[in-house]
Amino acid sequence: MIRVKLRQLQEGCILAEDVLGKTKKPIMLKNTVVTSTLLNVLEKFLIEEVCVEPVLANGEPFRPTELPEAHHDGSISNEHSISLYLKAVQKYKKAFQSWQSGFPIDIAEVRNMIIPLLDKFIHNKRELLILYRYATDEDYLYHHAVSVGLLAGFLAKQMDYSRGGCYQIALAGVLSDCGMAKVDKRLLTKRSALTASEYKEVQQHTIFGYRMVQKITALKQGTKLAVLQHHERIDGSGYPFGIRGQQIHPYSKIVAVADMYHAMTSERLYRRKQSPFKALEKMQIEQFGKLSMEAIKVLLDHLANFQTGTVVKLSNGEIGKIIFIQPEEPTRPIVKLANKEKFLSLSEHRDIYIEEIIH
Repeated sequence: MIRVKLRQLQEGCILAEDVLGKTKKPIMLKNTVVTSTLLNVLEKFLIEEVCVEPVLANGEPFRPTELPEAHHDGSISNEHSISLYLKAVQKYKKAFQSWQSGFPIDIAEVRNMIIPLLDKFIHNKRELLILYRYATDEDYLYHHAVSVGLLAGFLAKQMDYSRGGCYQIALAGVLSDCGMAKVDKRLLTKRSALTASEYKEVQQHTIFGYRMVQKITALKQGTKLAVLQHHERIDGSGYPFGIRGQQIHPYSKIVAVADMYHAMTSERLYRRKQSPFKALEKMQIEQFGKLSMEAIKVLLDHLANFQTGTVVKLSNGEIGKIIFIQPEEPTRPIVKLANKEKFLSLSEHRDIYIEEIIH
């Protein structure tokens, strides 16, 4: 990581450590992507220096005008993972733009983009589950594709798929939205919610995508079906065909969960992101009977793999320490609030949820 003065910061920098205020409470959390608004916030809090990653959110190296102090803390592999991820996003962006121009999918290129990255992240689940922090609204589509590929491959590994199966499911995830390249470009960058007719047009991306991958021999049939079916739902309420239950390929059900988790936790042009804990709770309730509860439980178990003593930030802005985990509701533990002799049972305060893990 690199320690820089505030004046050296630029949009797209990624915080490598929590930024603490005068009261030692975090103002901004590690892995936050700096925007012009956040720069103003840091100025108002009179922050002088911050630690940032050596790479920007767009994958380019960060070169501050002057380098007062290079600070290494042994987290080289973590920096390397983030750098590889951001480079993969930019590679996917170039590939997507070539598909928009009518070029076919180069499956070797896509495979070389996602498989080495999956091998790296599959053993680093904490970093994998917070990749949504790096997604910018302008490049959301490209971050989404790479993240869904990695999440889907991770889920497959936890669900005991073979190595080859995990790779195929990761490819299904990264290619699940390839058909968006055939949708009207104007709809991909629209800053407000889509109209009913526009939404219907966007829904066609699953069919367009299937046509794009249909003849690629390196992909299994299940992988191709996942591109077509990842918006189908077990109760028949999905699209494009409204099929249900066993008609939906198991690969499709895994990609569907990865797709929804990343979409709900990412900043969008027309929608604010949600906490991963809140997103998974909503998925459990609202998508019951629609999505694979097995895949959702895998995400929950790994995200909520807390230990007593874990420090968390709550949705009401309070910082607290977990003192007891309730097995039936792991995302709603009992928390002791910082600087107070007050305990909060999140299962009894349904309006408050864990926003972030601090450390």
